[in-house]
Amino acid sequence: MEPSSRLERIQLNKATISFDDRFTLSEIDWIIEPHQHWVITGTNGSGKSALAAALAGVGKIEAGTVQGLPQNVGLVSFEAQAELIAKELKKDDADIMDVISLGTPVSEMIFEQCQDPELASELVEKFGLSKLLDRAFRKLSTGETRKVMLIRALASKPDLLILDEPFDGLDVDTLAMLQAHLASIIDTVPMVLVLNRFDEMPDFITHVAYLDKDRSDKERLEKKRGDKKRGDSGRLAFTVERQDEAAFNELYQLLHLKTTDLSLPEADPANKLPALDPSQPLVKLTQATIQYGDTVIVDKLDWTIEQGQHWQLSGPNGSGKTCVLSLITGDHPQCYTNDIFVFGFQRGNGESIWQIKQFIGYVSTALQWEYRVSTSCKNVIISGFYDSIGMYSKSTDHQKKIADQWLELLGMQERADQPFNKLSYGDQRLLLIARAMVKHPPLLILDEPCLGLDDMNRQLVLALIEKICAGKETTVLYVNHHTEDKIKEIDNHLALEKNH
Repeated sequence: MEPSSRLERIQLNKATISFDDRFTLSEIDWIIEPHQHWVITGTNGSGKSALAAALAGVGKIEAGTVQGLPQNVGLVSFEAQAELIAKELKKDDADIMDVISLGTPVSEMIFEQCQDPELASELVEKFGLSKLLDRAFRKLSTGETRKVMLIRALASKPDLLILDEPFDGLDVDTLAMLQAHLASIIDTVPMVLVLNRFDEMPDFITHVAYLDKDRSDKERLEKKRGDKKRGDSGRLAFTVERQDEAAFNELYQLLHLKTTDLSLPEADPANKLPALDPSQPLVKLTQATIQYGDTVIVDKLDWTIEQGQHWQLSGPNGSGKTCVLSLITGDHPQCYTNDIFVFGFQRGNGESIWQIKQFIGYVSTALQWEYRVSTSCKNVIISGFYDSIGMYSKSTDHQKKIADQWLELLGMQERADQPFNKLSYGDQRLLLIARAMVKHPPLLILDEPCLGLDDMNRQLVLALIEKICAGKETTVLYVNHHTEDKIKEIDNHLALEKNH
């Protein structure tokens, strides 16, 4: 793909674009005119992120043509964010000369190749990153990392701004500020946004592109015969102009379909967990404090979670939500310096971390980044019985049956043997949620479980959480930023505030 020096018309004509052996966009016909602002949406695995990346020159053109791609593209995506974090983590391998890398500071990440330092400084202040400029980029929270990515893109003076799920992981105040800034630049910068949440579509969007999985007759035949095929494929099903009210409403209705008559697969009786004392709380934190040097993240937190008492945990980026969760799971080094009671154990009295983790189902963005092993979708769900990343034990026939039931519930039964690392971000999240739920654990921790999911799958996840909350087996600890994702069964709320 050869980019042009300035944005005029971008045109894809019968373009088939491949992305290694992972995914293919099939016969895309699409025109982006100057001053249009687009949203790309669609089902999980349909190629939304791939189409956005193609506008940045990523991918190989197998057929058709792509013309008019701009020279300077500002791109923010989960994939780009993960790549930056991976590069930073590789610096840990620099111990050949016994040198410990401190990581790239935030100031360098933002200003080193900045085209508009004045705007960058203004956004640093608005995003609340001024006190973090000297901190290592890899030490930031997920939301703070996303803010750095956004500042880099916005201050690059792009000819085209491509934002893949720009609002996910941001607290309410930051989200409103970003939406206002984007609205202020619509006359100077064309934008393409990838959004799973149709209700987050900004008012300035003029067009919507809807993608779907490519299910051609040839592909169905190949799947039926069991033929090997390179990755999945997606197609541009249709485009809608915002002013076409009838067509726009039809698309909105499509993306808000809800799954009805849900039924959760039963737990495996052979994997029955030890009984807990019903008179004891599941979790009790007493004056819990998390501190790095002189910086206090969490200050003297008292929190008790009783059995059957569902909680929502919220707070701005950097308020310590993930730190508090890691105290409960035993993954934070300061859990042994705090007064923590979990599942009948007083931490620090000789219990093992696996004695704690057996009672917990857990889903988070960090877990998804860690789950990089090459295993099948079915094995990812089964691994929940063993609290492992990957499969290292032989599964039983009953466990396989339960995994099949979860795959059917998620509409992924035909992908049971597909490699997990070849799936889209949203499909990976769905499988990890099933993995967390498979044991019907006493405590289910869901850290932004809807992050990266389209509306249909988001509604499915929310319905599943409601089913679990309505039952008596599992207590839910639910972390989210979106008020519209509130679970009706959750009546308790802990809101953290920034202490630094």
